[in-house]
Amino acid sequence: MGHTPAPVQPVDRIRWVKLSSVVLPLETAISDAKVFTGRQKPMAEVVLLVVEIATEQGYEGVGFGYSKRAGGPGQYAHAVEIADGLIGQDPNDIGRLVTALTWAGASVGRSGLSTQAIAAIDIALWDLKARRAGLPLAKLIGAHRDGVRCYNTSGGFLHTPIEEVCDNATRAVEAGIGGIKIKVGHPEARVDLARVERVRSHLGDDIALMVDANQQWDRATARRMCRALEPYDLVWIEEPLDAYDHIGHAELTAAVDTPIATGEMLTSVAEHRALIEHRSCDVIQPDAPRIGGITAFQSLATLADQAHLDLAPHFAMEIHLHLTASYPRDGWVEHFDWLAPLFEEELRTESGRMLLPQRPGLGITLTDQARAWTRASHEVGERP
Repeated sequence: MGHTPAPVQPVDRIRWVKLSSVVLPLETAISDAKVFTGRQKPMAEVVLLVVEIATEQGYEGVGFGYSKRAGGPGQYAHAVEIADGLIGQDPNDIGRLVTALTWAGASVGRSGLSTQAIAAIDIALWDLKARRAGLPLAKLIGAHRDGVRCYNTSGGFLHTPIEEVCDNATRAVEAGIGGIKIKVGHPEARVDLARVERVRSHLGDDIALMVDANQQWDRATARRMCRALEPYDLVWIEEPLDAYDHIGHAELTAAVDTPIATGEMLTSVAEHRALIEHRSCDVIQPDAPRIGGITAFQSLATLADQAHLDLAPHFAMEIHLHLTASYPRDGWVEHFDWLAPLFEEELRTESGRMLLPQRPGLGITLTDQARAWTRASHEVGERP
């Protein structure tokens, strides 16, 4: 018996795009190793570029990118300059649209701030496409699992007293989070080692523990610290060296037993390719809003899988949960509670994993608070 083919859907067109610059205040100013070494000031806010898109047929999508400390207004300004190129276009042709937006700002390159402005648009287009299909984004791409191992970072910053770090870790584990990451990279090595010793003792041997040096060691210090950290059975040591020191990371990866993780500060697929080609890490940590969005992330994920790398994307769990669930290898997603006030929905954690939401798209809805924190907005076209 034959089946009647589904009718061909008429081509849809983008009719409206809204860009918003949203400033999210943090309850406590955050300090990691970059602050303790005098390279940055404490971070008191996160600036987000939020993109909303609507089509003639009434479909909508939302995406976001972000900046910490500086760059947010620049991302927003670049997006404002190029967004009108979306009006009248078929939202399904995401790769073509991203290429056109990239060429619209070609003189400022294909990495960094310009790429991050395009990323928020790319993510909104993917959210729209999945909502149109009535599928969670991971299911649209093709999920390998319905939950992803997760670890908490927001409770383990260097400015936080160690007993408070331990209390935060206990709450995270009790909430179903499977691992704890704490910051290291303090100017005094003994401070780092004492903090790791305390947290490992507090958690016991069965809870996953990671550390993050935020690029603050030179090569010699990194070798010494990685050796000193070997007894603590860490899942990985993150950013022990400058993010662009591919050779140093490669030498360290080959020299120590504990896996080395890096990649979050890179801002293009091309920059990550250098990590992969030099075998500079065991765990690669791309950030979709930083490298150009979901389209770019999928290209990178293919390269990373072919190189047999583990995946642990940086920040933005609302996006990276879907992308990590779609990766062939069982990766990790980073639990940060900072963005929770922006979205109506809450991601669930259970038995050490973050569960894939069954809502269409990314499964996020902006809150009234997100609207209240909006500092600037720009619209092109007309909302249906």
